[in-house]
Amino acid sequence: MFTGIIEEIGTIVGMKQLGGGVRFRVSAPMYSPELKVNDSVSINGACHTVVWRTEREFEVDSVEETLKKTNLGRLQTGSKVNLELPMRLNERLGGHLVLGHVDSTGNITAIEKRENSIMYSIEVSKEFARYLIPVGSIAVDGVSLTIAEVKEHIARVSIIPHTSENTIFNRYEVGSVVNIEFDLIGKYIERMIHSSGKDSQAASRLTESVLREHGY
Repeated sequence: MFTGIIEEIGTIVGMKQLGGGVRFRVSAPMYSPELKVNDSVSINGACHTVVWRTEREFEVDSVEETLKKTNLGRLQTGSKVNLELPMRLNERLGGHLVLGHVDSTGNITAIEKRENSIMYSIEVSKEFARYLIPVGSIAVDGVSLTIAEVKEHIARVSIIPHTSENTIFNRYEVGSVVNIEFDLIGKYIERMIHSSGKDSQAASRLTESVLREHGY
């Protein structure tokens, strides 16, 4: 479990083909000393298991399905990536609940520089538009963000200078592909509302009016 708060930008320093997958070697001088083999780490929002490490670098394996579903298949030696270690239960939840399970990729369609922020427009597949809610949560390449505006299947997010400087957001261009994880709570609520069969009785009790009464 992650929170979407990026504390280190890593660099891909090695890649090795493993059948349809890839073993990535990542340079991360701050995080590597904290990691051990079998630990989890988020790379551009996708959860991976550490298979090797030194004091400055670590390696993870990305399987074929992960490479197809995320932007990791586009990485090259020298690419920069957002990194996050799993949250500790005794720490503050600075962002929102992020599983590290990428739902889809999105495309940067517009970048608007403002006086104190940068507004990014991100287009997602139409099938995922139902998860875009104004002032709702979204993780973009592992970064916890609040959706500022929604227009059909395009989400607009406002990035402050600190976030731009401490993530790979400042490397995006129009056309960049980013990993998207939609709000965990929203996906579970949808599942409960639309469940069927033996779960239909429970689903019938979870209505829109009930959710509103409880602050959703």
